[in-house]
Amino acid sequence: MTRLATATAIAAFLAVPALAQDLLIERSTYTSPRKEYSPYVDDFFPNQVFFGDTHLHSSWSADSGLGGATLGPDIAYRASRGERVTSHSGWKVKLIRPLDFVVVADHAENLDLSDFIQRSDPLVLANETGKRWHDMVKSGDGYNAFLEWLRDESTDLIDEPRMAQSAWAMATELADEYYQPGTFTTLHGFEWTSHPGGNNMHRVVIFRDGEDRTNQVLPFSQYDSVDAEDLWAYMAGYEEKTGGRVLAIPHNGNLSNGYMFKLETYSGGPLTPEYVQMRQQYEPLVEVTQMKGDGEAHPFLSPDDVFADFETIDAGNLSGKEAKTPEMLPFEYAREALKNGLAVEAELGTNPFKFGMIGSTDAHGALPTSREENNFSKAHIAEPSADRFKHALVEAPDPALSIMMTDLGAAGLAAVWARENTREAIWDAMARKETFATTGTRIRVRVFGGWDFEADEVVRPDFAREGYARGVPMGGDLTNAPDGAAPSFLVRALRDPDGANLDRIQIVKGWIDAEGQTQEKIWDIACSDRDVTDGACVSDVGNTVDIADASFTNSIGRAVLSAHWIDPEFDPTQMAFYYARVIEIPTPRWTAYDAKFFDVEMPEGTVMQLQERAYTSPIWYTPAK
Repeated sequence: MTRLATATAIAAFLAVPALAQDLLIERSTYTSPRKEYSPYVDDFFPNQVFFGDTHLHSSWSADSGLGGATLGPDIAYRASRGERVTSHSGWKVKLIRPLDFVVVADHAENLDLSDFIQRSDPLVLANETGKRWHDMVKSGDGYNAFLEWLRDESTDLIDEPRMAQSAWAMATELADEYYQPGTFTTLHGFEWTSHPGGNNMHRVVIFRDGEDRTNQVLPFSQYDSVDAEDLWAYMAGYEEKTGGRVLAIPHNGNLSNGYMFKLETYSGGPLTPEYVQMRQQYEPLVEVTQMKGDGEAHPFLSPDDVFADFETIDAGNLSGKEAKTPEMLPFEYAREALKNGLAVEAELGTNPFKFGMIGSTDAHGALPTSREENNFSKAHIAEPSADRFKHALVEAPDPALSIMMTDLGAAGLAAVWARENTREAIWDAMARKETFATTGTRIRVRVFGGWDFEADEVVRPDFAREGYARGVPMGGDLTNAPDGAAPSFLVRALRDPDGANLDRIQIVKGWIDAEGQTQEKIWDIACSDRDVTDGACVSDVGNTVDIADASFTNSIGRAVLSAHWIDPEFDPTQMAFYYARVIEIPTPRWTAYDAKFFDVEMPEGTVMQLQERAYTSPIWYTPAK
C-alpha cells in the first residue's frame, strides 16, 4: 500500500464515530483466523463486585428532617464516597472503605420539607399544615410533627406542587454533581412511602438516567396513590415519555402485616396476568435485609432452618398500629414469596415474585454505616450514646409494638456483579438480578448453575468464564434439563478482608411438589474445617466472641470457601429455585460494642452477638413446556 493509500485509509477510519470504531475493532478480532495471545480479548462478562446502598435518606426526608435531622444529601454523598464527616451529635464518622455506589432515596412525600421549614420558606408558611409543622419544629416539638406526618395516610396535607418541583430539581442536580463514572456512582431515586393502616408497602424507585430525563417527571408519592399498580403505571409512563429506564425495590416486608407479598391485588381482587407481568417487569429485586429487620426467612415459616431467626422484628406493622398474627407471616418474607411465586406461575404463566436479593441500610441520618462496630443506626436520634439502648425508634400506641433501638440491626449492603462502576452497568446488573445481599459485611460470593459442571471446575482460576459459557449466574434461568441430568452449581465465597472468617455455604431450594404444594430444603455444601455429611456440617463452627471485650478472633472458620453441588432430589417436572446463603463465624453485635465503649450494661435478653451473612439472588429452573 502506498503512503497516500495508507493515509487515506487512516483518515477514513478516524472519520468513523468512536462506537463504530470499537465495533470494527471487535469484529476484526472475531473474524481473524489468528489465535490471540491475550486470553481476555473476548471477555465481556461482569468481573467485579461493587458494594453500595440503594436506600439512604437525608434530612430531606420529612420523617427525618421533621424530627430534627440536619445532614442533607451533600453529606450523604460525601460520607458514602468515604469522606470523614460529622454526625448530628458531633461524632466524627468515616466508612472503613468507600461505597462504590449509592441511591439517596429521600421520601417523595413532601420531599425536602424540613429544608423549607428551616429557612421559613413562604411556600410552607402559606399552607395551614405547613405553618403548624413549621411552628412545632421551631419550638423543638419536631418529633410530634414527624408522628403526624407518619400517621397521615390519605391526602397530601401540604399540597404545593412548586415545593416538589424545586426539591426534585435540586436532588437530581446533586446526584449528577457527585457522579464520578468509574469511581463513584450516584443513581437518581426516591422512596414511594405507601403504608395504608401503618402496613409498610414502601418501594425505592431507581432510575438509570441523568437529570435530562428524570427532571421530566416528579417523584410519585403515596399522595398520588397507595396502590403499587399505580406506581408501576407511573414507571411505564416515565419510560414511554423519556425513553429512560426505571425499576422499583420493595423493602421491609416484615413490617407490612402481610401486605408486601400477598396473593391478591391491593383492592382485594385476584391476581391477573397483567398484574403479575407488571410486577415482574418493574420489581426485579427485593431488599431482604436492612436496619429494621431481616426479611429472608422467619422461624415460624422455616422451623427446620437453624439460621432463620436473625435480626427478627415481628411484633407489628411499621407504625405499631396493629399486632402481627401468624397468618400474616407467609406474605412478608422473601423465601416464602419466592415459593409462592412458583405457585402463581404454575397458574398464570408468570412469576410476580421472581426477584433477586439486595440489602441496604435505610439509614435516615445520611450516614450509610453498616458495620457493627461503626453503627450510627437508623436516625439521628439513634446515634451512639450511653443510653440509646433505652429508647424507642417508633413509639407505638401499645408499647409492646414499639420498635426499640436494640431491635435495630446495622445492616445492610447491596452487591452487584458488573463490568464497570457506572450508572448503566450498576443499574443493568440490578435489572438482570446479578446481585446479592449482605447484612453489612463485604462478603463476596458467586454462583453459577448449569447441567454439566464438574467438581474440579470450582477451583479453576477462570471458573467464571466457564460459568458464563456453559451455565447461568445468579438471577438466571435454567430450562430444558437433559435426560438424566440434575442442576449442578459452582459456588465461591470470600470473606470481608476486614471482617470475619466464613462458617459455611448453604444452598436454599424451593420447589412445587407433585401435589402442587410449595416446599423448601437447605443443604450445607461447604463447611470450614469440618466435613459435610448428608447435607449438613458435622458440627458447629465454634465461637471466639468475648462479649465483655467486644472482640473475636479468626482462629476458626475459613477465609475462602467453595463448593460444587448437584441437587440430589431433582425432579425435572417440578419448578424450583436455588440460592446460596453464606454464613460468617460468630462476631459481636453493635450492642456489645456499645456496652464496652460506654461502659454500660445492656438489658437482659439483648442480643449481643450474631453471625453475619450474604444471600445471593436465586437461579430458577422451569420445566420445558
